[in-house]
Amino acid sequence: MIKIYDKYIFMQVLMATLVAIILFTVIWIAPEMLLNTIKRTIEGVYTPQVAVMVLVCELPKILGKAFPVGLLLGTLFTFDKLSKDFELTIFRAAGMSFARIIAPVVVLSVIVTYLCFITYDKLIPYSCNKLNEIKGANPVSQFVYIQKDVDKHPLAGIIVSRYNRDSMENIIVLDFADKVYSDMHPLTNIHVAETGYIKDNKWTLKDVTSYAISTDGIFEEISKSDTFVILKGVEAENAKILMDYSTKRDREIDNADLKKYINLLKSENLDEEYRLNANKYYQRFIHPLVCILLALMGCILGFSRPRERSLVGFVIAIGCVFIYYITLPFFDLLAEKGVLPPLIAASFSPILFAIATYKFYQAKELASDTVPLCTKLKLFFNKFKRCSN
Repeated sequence: MIKIYDKYIFMQVLMATLVAIILFTVIWIAPEMLLNTIKRTIEGVYTPQVAVMVLVCELPKILGKAFPVGLLLGTLFTFDKLSKDFELTIFRAAGMSFARIIAPVVVLSVIVTYLCFITYDKLIPYSCNKLNEIKGANPVSQFVYIQKDVDKHPLAGIIVSRYNRDSMENIIVLDFADKVYSDMHPLTNIHVAETGYIKDNKWTLKDVTSYAISTDGIFEEISKSDTFVILKGVEAENAKILMDYSTKRDREIDNADLKKYINLLKSENLDEEYRLNANKYYQRFIHPLVCILLALMGCILGFSRPRERSLVGFVIAIGCVFIYYITLPFFDLLAEKGVLPPLIAASFSPILFAIATYKFYQAKELASDTVPLCTKLKLFFNKFKRCSN
């Protein structure tokens, strides 16, 4: 049953966490992001309304990191204050175990974990795409696609020098021959077009010049055509997804689309891209659980003696968070290069965090305190009386 104690601890930690999240957000957004937005507004690039929208769209990316850090600092500050005010001593004297004391914090951490998951799954992809629309960002890049048969043998290579949404420029299509030599894969045709477009699951080239090539590598015939379809149906749709997502970061894609993209990368044998994005996908589910670990760490580090310095706990907490976030790119690289499986790479940092939290729990000797504090006090006073007599 929910008791007055639960409401008291819950509200204390909640208020401290909210303050920590706000401070973290202000510190993160103020130095560069805010100054650049103000500068562009003064220069006339942004209107005041657009500037406000830009800052609002930047917030979800900050909140993804602010939630766990704010929860850590909130629990650490609250429990350190409770320790200094002897409130935790009273709770333990009343016979409350460590698990019972932190129960409201665990409930709050589960709520924050869910909010963190929703932020990465929905809010961040939406805000990133909205921000691209506001800034008018239409990435133009090169794309290479290898068309394969059912046996995964290459049929054609499609090189798009420039593309933007549904339009393409400077396209070269290389038709491979069926016969493959040990040192080369001969070509049968080369198709060149200055422009092309993607519509109705078809890749169509315009004003195409085709070069027929003999087995000796000599141009046999040159022909021209107004239009030429190079991809259609499911294959055209898959190639369009690969082309669109090749310029996107994982944070711009929600979980459902990211999973489809990962399956497509695996089917196309794009191993490095598959491993990297699979690692990012698993992180969407595993890393929000760090909120619970950070809440437990904050509670444990906050348990201190009345005269114990609280600065040590804050330094340890900030150090752990710094190490956690600075090692994430390292494990991303290990997953991308195949050194670690994506699931292991995504889980490695949280597992280390869990081990560190357990070690702090043992160091504080909270698990060994099975005898209620009131009983210990009675034993102490009885012993003191016997020594006095």
